Amino acid sequence: MHVDGLVTLPSAHSTKVTIDRLAAEIKAKGMSVFARVDHAAGAEEAGMALRPTELLIFGNARGGTPLMQAVQTIGIDLPLKALAWEDADGKVWLSYNELAWIVARHGASDLTAGAAGRLGTALAGLAKTAAGG
Repeated sequence: MHVDGLVTLPSAHSTKVTIDRLAAEIKAKGMSVFARVDHAAGAEEAGMALRPTELLIFGNARGGTPLMQAVQTIGIDLPLKALAWEDADGKVWLSYNELAWIVARHGASDLTAGAAGRLGTALAGLAKTAAGG
């Protein structure tokens, strides 16, 4: 599956454990977890079925504010989000929006290269650790 700006990694864990691990890594790095959404539980409450799918919303004002200072509309894509989901074959994946794509979407590449690069590298590392064995 290829979607512009979306990074998707295989996870060695269940959706719940993947999101648990990501949340722990985020907190360990001094970032905040703002919300956790269990889409499968929401579907069940509506009488519908959905494979395990959990969203984590997280961030840090020190990382996001410089991006919004450059181009305030980046705030629509912040805080950051990551989605752990199980495919039809039972394989779990972790997906997130690539920081370079977010910045380019708002025409801020030249203005935010340093901040976006640092934040993008940190996000990639968090996701890799959370999804890893």
